[in-house]
Amino acid sequence: MSGEELRLPRSRAVNERLHAAVPGGAHTYAKGDDQYPQDLAPVIDHGRGAHVWDVDGNEYLEYGSGLRSVSLGHAHPRVLEAVRRELDRGSNFVRPSVVEAEAAERFLATVPTAEMVKFAKNGSDATTAAVRLARAVTGRRRVALCADHPFFSVDDWFIGTTPMPAGIPSETTDLTVTFPYGDLAAVEALFDRYPGEIACLILEPATQTEPPPGYLQGLRDLAHRHGSVLVFDEMITGFRWSEAGAQGLYGVTPDLSTFGKALGNGFAVSALAGRRELMEWGGLRHDGDRVFLLSTTHGAETHALAAAMAVQTTYVEEGVTARLHALGERLAAGVRDAAAAMGVAGHVVVRGRASNLVFATLDARGRPSQEYRTLFLRSLLTGGVLAPSFVVSAALEEADVDRTVDVVGQACAVYRKALDAGDPTPWLEGRPVRPVFRRKV
Repeated sequence: MSGEELRLPRSRAVNERLHAAVPGGAHTYAKGDDQYPQDLAPVIDHGRGAHVWDVDGNEYLEYGSGLRSVSLGHAHPRVLEAVRRELDRGSNFVRPSVVEAEAAERFLATVPTAEMVKFAKNGSDATTAAVRLARAVTGRRRVALCADHPFFSVDDWFIGTTPMPAGIPSETTDLTVTFPYGDLAAVEALFDRYPGEIACLILEPATQTEPPPGYLQGLRDLAHRHGSVLVFDEMITGFRWSEAGAQGLYGVTPDLSTFGKALGNGFAVSALAGRRELMEWGGLRHDGDRVFLLSTTHGAETHALAAAMAVQTTYVEEGVTARLHALGERLAAGVRDAAAAMGVAGHVVVRGRASNLVFATLDARGRPSQEYRTLFLRSLLTGGVLAPSFVVSAALEEADVDRTVDVVGQACAVYRKALDAGDPTPWLEGRPVRPVFRRKV
């Protein structure tokens, strides 16, 4: 489709309905229409595999599905079969279901570095529970998080550190300190600055760059030397790096870790996992003060746990992680070649692990640019590619990747014209996209 052919009247109408009923027009800020070019924010009708259709009937190849959660593809038959089997048997009871035991045992077999696990519905609950547990175990108040990683929780201890701290007491924010990724000396300096005060270090074990040699083990050693708890946020790295997460790939076991996103292939399930001696603080078989670890009415819905078990089985039996890496490598190579062919290799930049690719859009001076991101997204959308990132799903075919590369090539041609003109504005057709975290609307 061309720019003249892509029209979204029904999507625009539904977006208006959403804004009238839902603050921000979406239930996740990263899905908001401010993240897309003006009048080109499609509202999805349905999806299958790596393809989605909007309410106007347009079909797109989709990347970053469900904010990286749908890694097997939409409506995956193996997952749906497991879910349907449980729906006919009831989904929530006054006592634990046997499915809870089966799901916990399956998870611990898949992630053998963990000794106990507790399920919830979203990642924020799990990461906040990890922080609460670390504070209880250590008797300390301060939390140290990696400033280079974009998101940890909707709760005050994290949101207070972002450009959107409205409504959060400064007393809470003052208890959160930060450190840069890959710099052990900076972490050591934090411990020196706050001796005996830091309850935990929390970070994603890896994101767009691989951890420097010895870094993760060094963090573990530092945390233990100073009496702190090491927490890995594996919401994204879980399954995409390996079935056992980044901790399984890199061979460094944290004290606590949190999983979500790919765990349910779109169904709501997350997990807090870790060492038994810590996790038991939230249980009934110890002599100390009780910790309110996690307690959620819907945290153990049987169909979501069945989805998680089916996802884990599929990953292990079908080698999904390897497929994600192979598809990502093909896509990254193609995008880089297309950018180079159009003379924008220094401006359209692919980054990250092959299973978790993102792209940067840089202006003529090499600075990140929301205007050029808008131009690039508009070109992708008009070419039938819905790609806020280049995060692949296993449902993609090689032909889908090749088609995506062709569309990227067309987008890079427009990008080159804008660079030559010295101003991308004529190609935006409206306001630029906006960062999720910003102080003003």
